[in-house]
Amino acid sequence: MGELRAFKRSDVEPLWREAVGETLRRRRLDEGQRLADVAKRAGVSPQYLSEIERGRKDASSEVLAAVAGALDLTVRELATITVAGAGPVCLAA
Repeated sequence: MGELRAFKRSDVEPLWREAVGETLRRRRLDEGQRLADVAKRAGVSPQYLSEIERGRKDASSEVLAAVAGALDLTVRELATITVAGAGPVCLAA
């Protein structure tokens, strides 16, 4: 197995969870929605949604579908918007 190398965060592509989180937060803010309201509609806690938006948590596909739905998006639309807006992303760490 190879040696792990540490990179400065600015030197690497964002992780998928970070890119998705940024997309969700941008969509929520663009629509003028409060985090607590979106979290309630998605069936998750506001704290958990905040962690997803900040890229701290890897949400399951079910949770991503629920949050996307609360923002009137499908998972496919969420992925498409994320890829279009983030440029290259790191899908595996």
